[in-house]
Amino acid sequence: MEFFKMSGSGNDFIVMDNRAGLVGGNEGGALARRLCPRGISVGADGLILIENSPEADFAWRFFNADGSEAEMCGNGGRCAARFAFLKGIAKEDMSFVTKAGIIDARVRGREVKIRLTDPRNLTKPEEITVDGAPLLISSINTGVPHAVHFTGELASFDVVGIGRNIRHHERFKPAGTNANFAQVLGRHALMVRTYERGVEDETLACGTGAVASSLLAAAADLVAPPVSVRVKSGEVLQVYFERQGEGFSRVYLEGSARVVYEGLLWNEVQGEQTTS
Repeated sequence: MEFFKMSGSGNDFIVMDNRAGLVGGNEGGALARRLCPRGISVGADGLILIENSPEADFAWRFFNADGSEAEMCGNGGRCAARFAFLKGIAKEDMSFVTKAGIIDARVRGREVKIRLTDPRNLTKPEEITVDGAPLLISSINTGVPHAVHFTGELASFDVVGIGRNIRHHERFKPAGTNANFAQVLGRHALMVRTYERGVEDETLACGTGAVASSLLAAAADLVAPPVSVRVKSGEVLQVYFERQGEGFSRVYLEGSARVVYEGLLWNEVQGEQTTS
């Protein structure tokens, strides 16, 4: 099976053209668990399968490293769009179907800009208890659920420990949430670190998390669009949006989507399963 290894500002993905149906409908999760472990397999934050759609240029299925299927992934969406353009599946301006809805994308070289579905379930800041201590968070769904805590000491913050506890917190059961930690750098700038559900660790970037942090910071009048978001990898994502009453519309995410390498999987690949 042919694949691209791609990086969306530090989020890395295995992207495959599955329009011929080589990976069956119930096989994607198992394949992700086999391919995403680092060291013994390809290694990635997630697996993206590009499939046929009568509604748009293509559809995708996105699987986290643990095999769970996610509704949306901002950086993965940008990688999927560039893959589709490079493979001749779509033109520079395209749309594709996700479980979160139809996503519009524009590819300009390595830079890809996508329009996300309108966010929902925005909550005002609330206090939850984490490790016996109060923690102020806000939450929003930007295609997938996100909780955000603002801090002035992001570099030394325990993203993994506290992030894991928020991800599994009673407040967000049963589905859980992604946990973001953001520091305001200026009227149009944030720094964000994310503990991602499904990867179960801090990642080098999270597109929907960058968007969630920007929107919740704007709701608190801490920033105004456009917002430049520096992520753990050191790269900067651009987030654009419009206020619409108490909510937001016309939400866009822009950043680099790079092809790291193109490869061919052998049956010797070994992840969750042993080879047959």
